[in-house]
Amino acid sequence: MNTAESAIRPELSVNMLPLVPLRYPGEHSETTTGKVDRAAAALNINHASWRDEERRDQAFEGMVGRSAALQRALQELQVVAPTDCGVLILGETGTGKELIARAIHNLSARRDRPFIKLNCAAIPSGLLESELFGHERGAFTGALMRKAGRFEVADNGTLFLDEVGDIPLELQPKLLRVLQEHEFERLGSNHTQQVNVRVVAATHRNLKQMVEDGEFRSDLYYRLHVFPLQIPALRERREDIPLLVRHFVNQYARRMNRRIESIPAQAMEAFTSYSWSGNVRELQNFIERAVILSPGSDLRPPLGELKEAAVETPSAELSTLEEVEREHVLRAIRASNWVLGGPKGAAARLGMKRTTLAYRIRKLHIPLRPQ
Repeated sequence: MNTAESAIRPELSVNMLPLVPLRYPGEHSETTTGKVDRAAAALNINHASWRDEERRDQAFEGMVGRSAALQRALQELQVVAPTDCGVLILGETGTGKELIARAIHNLSARRDRPFIKLNCAAIPSGLLESELFGHERGAFTGALMRKAGRFEVADNGTLFLDEVGDIPLELQPKLLRVLQEHEFERLGSNHTQQVNVRVVAATHRNLKQMVEDGEFRSDLYYRLHVFPLQIPALRERREDIPLLVRHFVNQYARRMNRRIESIPAQAMEAFTSYSWSGNVRELQNFIERAVILSPGSDLRPPLGELKEAAVETPSAELSTLEEVEREHVLRAIRASNWVLGGPKGAAARLGMKRTTLAYRIRKLHIPLRPQ
């Protein structure tokens, strides 16, 4: 396991085994037995703790990072995972919400039961109800046989509803009912089914704003929002980028049978300073492309793509209308070589009278001579 993969893995060692005391001359057998029993009990406790550590390590598989922002999220995850509480994972696209959902399942008492996932944005709205709750034969055109829905398949396990904000408004009452009453009916059926499912939902959308806009039911929002878990964007944990880069380089190099031994410092600096609006997913795809383009032992990423994208991504705050207007007028004046009137002057370029332009120049505090 490389450094990146072991970022949150506790190191285990046989040195943690407790020493079992031996019997010394003159010691009573009852005392020795008591000590051995206590040592054996301690040994069992350590074995149990090792199993817990191993389970946590497996649960966090695929997560790489040591930043405080990520560690805070993982600590909250470990607090809520053993409970049966629903969780709403919040975060931008590409931050790894599915990995978080799977970790919650793996650290829960339902770990040996199904983990079922559904991307609500990827299913047409007309078919989403059938995907969630199933249907009977003949329930609609094309329903040639009975089909179990995701809630039924996930019974006693965990159902991960990704992009829950994309569920149509007319379907939300049925989702609310199964969350509160743990029951539903398949499409075309009058038989009510009971289920025991833990729902972990995720979205990159602002559900609270959607409630205010009438696009999401408030009662469903509050039912989902019992334990919100915010996942930080990659730009909020830049110190994790070098670990992630090495992790993905090793992963794709093995997959493509490449041997990449070094990453240029200039490339790593570019990776760390870039905004990564697509978060870890964007970084992962970029590193995959970089490995493809690197036939030798050095990583050769197409850094020009990052520079071009950085120009298009505004990092400063939006300008005021007055600042925008001043810049526009200045551009016209410079283009006309500081000539205001005439057919090729700045006033003609801006489509206004010379007197109007003169007024705008005074109001915008534009100098009459180039500076």
